[in-house]
Amino acid sequence: MKHAIVFSHPNDRSFTASAAQAYAKACEALGHKIIVRDLYRLGFDPCLKSAELPFNPDFRPGPDVVTERGHLEDSDTFVFFYPLWLNSPPAMIKGYWERVFGFGFAYGAGGHSYTPLLTGRKMISFSSSGAPASWMQESGNLPAVRTLFDNSFAAVCGMRVLDHVHFGGVTPNASEPFVQARLDEVQQVVTRHFGRKACH
Repeated sequence: MKHAIVFSHPNDRSFTASAAQAYAKACEALGHKIIVRDLYRLGFDPCLKSAELPFNPDFRPGPDVVTERGHLEDSDTFVFFYPLWLNSPPAMIKGYWERVFGFGFAYGAGGHSYTPLLTGRKMISFSSSGAPASWMQESGNLPAVRTLFDNSFAAVCGMRVLDHVHFGGVTPNASEPFVQARLDEVQQVVTRHFGRKACH
């Protein structure tokens, strides 16, 4: 099984980066293949181009999009790590979804925008916020994220959502034991969904 781990944070020593690394480590312990796409270190351009709009007469994916799709095309599970800023995913990862998971890769079979192309693939998301997880849930912000950026996005692509794990209270001054406990949770999620017992 191959996991495409995509994460978005400008700080390469952030909790988001550490969580992505914890996921990768857990996958490797199971003997799974991984590919990691660190969007900021890659310098990915999140701005959708006019030519990338579906049904544009000059429609064509940009060279960087073609490259990314080549990296992802044989992945079984797509895993996204990102913080919530203003209670939504960063522009960087939103642009990645729009450009890379666009027409001709994630949907558009037979030239129809409503026909998914990633049927049978799986999706997991890990998000974090400085606000407590309970407040994110009660305020409606976390359910909105799950509706728009998990369920709706996955449905367009044909993917099955396995999980969305949210970590609240993630701040720059969070204690080392708190952070380590969250990283342990990430590894537990991998074991729960992909461990030997889960695969039988």
